[in-house]
Amino acid sequence: MNLSLKKRVPVSLWDAKKKKAKGTSSQSKQINLYIEEVSTKLFQIYQDLKFKGELITAQLIKAEYTGENDQDGKTLNNIIEYHNQKIRNTLAAGSIRNFGITQNYVFKFLQKKKNTTDIYLNQLNFEFLSHFELFLCEIWPVGHPKALSNNTRMKHIQRLRKIVTLAYHLEWIDRDPFVRWKMTYDKTSREFLTELELKNLEDKVFVSKRLDRVRDLFVFSCYTGISYVDIVNLKPTNLVISIDGGHWIMTKRQKTNTTVKVPLLGQALDIVNKYKDHPSTAVNDSLLPVLTNEKLNVFLKEVANFVGIREKLNVSYGTTHICDYRYFI
Repeated sequence: MNLSLKKRVPVSLWDAKKKKAKGTSSQSKQINLYIEEVSTKLFQIYQDLKFKGELITAQLIKAEYTGENDQDGKTLNNIIEYHNQKIRNTLAAGSIRNFGITQNYVFKFLQKKKNTTDIYLNQLNFEFLSHFELFLCEIWPVGHPKALSNNTRMKHIQRLRKIVTLAYHLEWIDRDPFVRWKMTYDKTSREFLTELELKNLEDKVFVSKRLDRVRDLFVFSCYTGISYVDIVNLKPTNLVISIDGGHWIMTKRQKTNTTVKVPLLGQALDIVNKYKDHPSTAVNDSLLPVLTNEKLNVFLKEVANFVGIREKLNVSYGTTHICDYRYFI
């Protein structure tokens, strides 16, 4: 952090090593006396902040010294807590979970890179967000095959920006510190399973009951187009029979809270019947013996290897990506 003392010193008088003016001339003495006065004032500010139990940072000391610190004590943690209360009953569980992951990265960033646990909102600036992006580049989540992709990093930055912009709209700060930030996403192309690949996946005989179960969950999602988070929430009561004897899934999408009615085709209905008396469905009152999103994606890699599918099989928590044949979720 730089702090201008608003003084000009001739290069010939400045001792860069000792960080003060050279010699004993009256000009040198005046310069050194001024530097000592500023140092004393900065130290006094530090002592006062420490006595008050404030979150001491170089930026805060500078703001106190320059008179720019007109904040009323609102911090990043304050707006995060407010935001969490605000979205508790308005966002889907998957979205709330994603905000939680972003917030966890922010806390780790503050601890590891800023040596603090919180920061005042009026201390946030473009540089803070730039440093946060660099920090995200170092993240390698446990169980993931690679570090965070550029698009994933942008999503975390987008969530942090939404939280801080909320503070601006609440007039907790008089400016949006991240307004100049430009989001840069990489273009991606999604590959889909062919009809033959899906057929091979369905027909594959697995010795492992675990992989057999994982394959069935994936295939069920393919034939219904239901996102995995909604499959997790399905109960036997969501299975209804129409007047003509057809089987349907009646449920609400967790992400949008909209009602959906999905016909169960032969393959999907066979999977439901297969697990009707499974211990997991009985204990959890679930339609299918579901796994966590993370475990399912890990096991799907094994399934893909056994079947010889080059494309990456995965499920996305709370979202569904479907091709014309609904072969990819």
